[in-house]
Amino acid sequence: MKLGAVVLTMGNRPEELRALLDSVAGQQGEPVEVVVVGNGSPLPELPEHVRTVELPENVGIPAGRNVGIEAFGPSGREVDALLFLDDDGLLPNDDTAELCRQAFARDPQLGIISFRIADPDTGETQRRHVPRLRAADPLRSSRVTTFLGGANAVRTQVFAEIGGLPDDFFYAHEETDLAWRAVDAGWMIDYRSDMVLHHPTTAPSRHAVYHRMVARNRVWLARRNLPAPLVPVYLGVWLLLTLVRRPSRPALRAWFGGFREGWKTPCGPRRPMKWRTVWRLTRLGRPPVI
Repeated sequence: MKLGAVVLTMGNRPEELRALLDSVAGQQGEPVEVVVVGNGSPLPELPEHVRTVELPENVGIPAGRNVGIEAFGPSGREVDALLFLDDDGLLPNDDTAELCRQAFARDPQLGIISFRIADPDTGETQRRHVPRLRAADPLRSSRVTTFLGGANAVRTQVFAEIGGLPDDFFYAHEETDLAWRAVDAGWMIDYRSDMVLHHPTTAPSRHAVYHRMVARNRVWLARRNLPAPLVPVYLGVWLLLTLVRRPSRPALRAWFGGFREGWKTPCGPRRPMKWRTVWRLTRLGRPPVI
């Protein structure tokens, strides 16, 4: 099985990027081909074997990763699966690529693998980095219903069947949009605790656009993918959760602004999932209302 890797960067972490590329180059088995996408910034000097794409402006995370996919041919067809890795991450183990090959070869229904993200200093995994509701034990692997954007592997046949990430999301929830469409098409998603990406512990709210885009994209996600009766249920649950978490007044103002924007702006093509998919997601432990 031939693997590629897509790394999206804004050019502001050259040392971390080089360390990541070295860790990818050190993987066991056939070399992993790498594409680095400069998202609105020039790229630093990189190893000769790395393909590069420089975009004139920041197009956002999903659109930038889609550019990386297409660098491997339409839907990434030059390779069998693609790793998507954050530019400040690191693969601490040299068998991660080989574990991906084995997992995809062993399970023809497996479309996406979500890696475990661990802090390089403490080894701890944040609860939000375990893509399931029962997140107390990050060392337990399982089937899941979504995945982590900067630490995963996707079979390129998935992109050929359902398309890429939603460009207009820019940031937040693009992985869940792809995950729901993949499950609806019959693919499965695994969280693998033995496939580790080292990444410094951070808070998503460090991004200035976090609260607005999280709310806007949550509405888009529901409008695009859920059967009509579930749309108000899903969004109502998340509205209550947001209020219970008691964000600051500016954060709440930004959140409600994004929520309104999600209803007033185009969300892209609507393809509601089958009720059979709703039941499948429920059996996997996360019905699409939570």
